[in-house]
Amino acid sequence: MSTEVVAEVVVRPIRDSDVEALGRVHATCWHETYDHLISSAAFEKLSPRRMAELWNHYAERGEEYAQFAALVDGEIVGFVGSGPARDENAPRERELYFIYLLDAYHGTGIGQKLFDAAVGTDPVYLWVASDNPRAHRFYTRNGFTADGADQHVPFLGEEIHEVRLVR
Repeated sequence: MSTEVVAEVVVRPIRDSDVEALGRVHATCWHETYDHLISSAAFEKLSPRRMAELWNHYAERGEEYAQFAALVDGEIVGFVGSGPARDENAPRERELYFIYLLDAYHGTGIGQKLFDAAVGTDPVYLWVASDNPRAHRFYTRNGFTADGADQHVPFLGEEIHEVRLVR
């Protein structure tokens, strides 16, 4: 957990001009979060450029989507996105799709600011890697519990086991 004092933190809606920075941060966060779950060979397929292309699609989403970036001293260090439920028979109308924060900023409160911007206190659900203890602790603090649903999802040519959490 970082005890470093973070200078100026700004959480704001994602802009089209953010896609390259988001691609870099997204690729780094995936390495930091999933290195213990996915082979190094699978990560060779991941590049900041490829992730930026993905963000070109995300940045075009409509008003029903809440997407925010966290910036420290003007640099993106994390991001979050939520929107309409994607699952059939979803337990809630809204879903938290993703929240990622560079490891260096864990424990600073920035993750909570991102989460609050995207979902606030609304009823929502999410999918999280079953072997991601830090994320599970964060979601438990925010009122989530497992509802028993799980799935295996493709990830860079391999699979990750996820569980569904609901609030």
